[in-house]
Amino acid sequence: MTCHPTTTPLPDTIDFTALRDKYRVERARRLRKEGQAQYVRPSGSFVPDYSVDPYKAVVPRDALDEDIDAIVLGAGWGGIMAGHYLVKQGVTNFRNIDTAGDFGGVWYWNQYPGVQCDNDAYCYLPFLEEMGFMPSKKFSDGHEIQAYAKSIAVRGGFAERALFHTQVTSVIWDDAGARWHITTNRGDAIRARYVVTASGVLNMPKLPAVKGIEKFKGKIFHTSRWDYDYTGGAYGDPQLDKLGDKRVAIVGTGATAIQTVPPLAEHSKHLFVIQRTPSTVDKRPNPPTSAEWASSLKPGWQKERIANFHRGAQEVFQPGETDLICDIWTEINRNLSAEIAAAGKELTMEEFMAKRDEMDFRVMERLRARCDELVEDPATAEALKPYYYHMCKRPLSSDAFYPAFNRPNVTLVDVSDTQGLEEMTENGFMAGGEEHEIDCIIFASGFEVTSDLERRWSIGKFEGRGGVSIYDHWRDGPATLHGITTHNFPNMGFIGYIQGGINSSVTEHFGGQCAHIAWIIGEALRRGVNAVEPTQEAQDAYVKTYNEIKMDVSELQLRCPPGYFNNEGDTKPKWALFPGWGYGWDHFEAMLAQWRDAGDMEGMAVTA
Repeated sequence: MTCHPTTTPLPDTIDFTALRDKYRVERARRLRKEGQAQYVRPSGSFVPDYSVDPYKAVVPRDALDEDIDAIVLGAGWGGIMAGHYLVKQGVTNFRNIDTAGDFGGVWYWNQYPGVQCDNDAYCYLPFLEEMGFMPSKKFSDGHEIQAYAKSIAVRGGFAERALFHTQVTSVIWDDAGARWHITTNRGDAIRARYVVTASGVLNMPKLPAVKGIEKFKGKIFHTSRWDYDYTGGAYGDPQLDKLGDKRVAIVGTGATAIQTVPPLAEHSKHLFVIQRTPSTVDKRPNPPTSAEWASSLKPGWQKERIANFHRGAQEVFQPGETDLICDIWTEINRNLSAEIAAAGKELTMEEFMAKRDEMDFRVMERLRARCDELVEDPATAEALKPYYYHMCKRPLSSDAFYPAFNRPNVTLVDVSDTQGLEEMTENGFMAGGEEHEIDCIIFASGFEVTSDLERRWSIGKFEGRGGVSIYDHWRDGPATLHGITTHNFPNMGFIGYIQGGINSSVTEHFGGQCAHIAWIIGEALRRGVNAVEPTQEAQDAYVKTYNEIKMDVSELQLRCPPGYFNNEGDTKPKWALFPGWGYGWDHFEAMLAQWRDAGDMEGMAVTA
């Protein structure tokens, strides 16, 4: 498929100064002084317990008391890829532990109607060539992704050893025995030489701290704990036939809501869509995978495609490079590359950044115009327009979201002036001084992505050498070697957006970390090592270098409306997703490969 630049408004048709002012005003309208405190852990009888699995019954089992080589905390993509690479290193005596009922992580929990991958599945699903698998379409359905994720664990031979419906309650280092002692809510006592933390970034649902929520007498659930008994239908079959006499409200207009709103609109008696900040929603061509295209692919095609996606979404296309992804994620760089090539002259970095900033405005103007084209009511169309920079929120695509608002049974309730839902009553919710009566409220309010570790992890005690708590150790943000290991926490590797290289594909990012961690564990076991961890000096040196060269995204964070990218408007978010190794992903990966090839584990204290 030939990928052409999109048609965007010309620069002389845009008042850039007015738009910048508009962006600032819209951001300020949505800021709340509470920051991340505006979200709470669910508690009380008025909301479901998020630790309860609505999809699978808990299978009784005996408590374990065992010694093991490694424990992987998580069974989502991070945990699956950790297992995959551990097996490649010859390490098979390990277990995954997860609160879910099966492999998949966010793809297990998110079984809501309409769930799909919202970026290119040919990049997102890892190991496609190795596994001999091809996604059925560009944006895979959730059940296909979850099934494929589990198949990797099955083929790797570690699926049967996983402990599901199991919550880790403590992880404590025993210096004398050089073991991590892990306890769980199932009574397990496991002693592991090594631990891989793979809790993910989309594992803990967020619930807005809405005044009066405990008063509401109707149904409440989060999209990651979908209640098909209440709505009707089933996972993969969004015929929500029990909602025909129900007035439903959904809170949020992010990645989940744009997929869930269309089936809710189709089946509910009335649907209220409660929006604080609108998303960018582009068209979503999603034809079946072409057999002819798939058969034409050469070995190494997926790595090439992932690299192309990363350059298009986060860095810059190489001169003459074709955009293989051709969607909203890569549009700015695709257009920019075409215009620079047409101009036929090289730009300075300052000129390039100015032109990129201009293209950002032009693409966002195109996306705002899409609201006017597809939404019949002018006031609703205006409220759905995103006034911020392109990467302030996750870029999305849907052909059904905007048309849903043309249905007479769908009402957009914009709550930007009150920075969120005002209040709930026994019978509904308040907005603009008016009570809206509903039977059910569904929270599409996302996950604890960049909030403090205690909010994201459900592990009570997590203590390294000398009883140091990881929560205190990283109170002001992470301090690591290579973004993967940290001093005072021996024999432990961390997966996530932590002081390392950043790839636009989360699975490629996690995969690089998993490969490195697995190599350290495999090598340490082969050498008979008791403990391995970064020295304080090596860690300090790495952190110093990282901070000196990391991509500075502070200006973007300050210009963006509150959301998980900037931890609800935090001026210095400790766990921001975007800062990465300043020399880029390829340089970072090469640096780690060189470190492994040297074989001496430079910067690590190794206890034989």
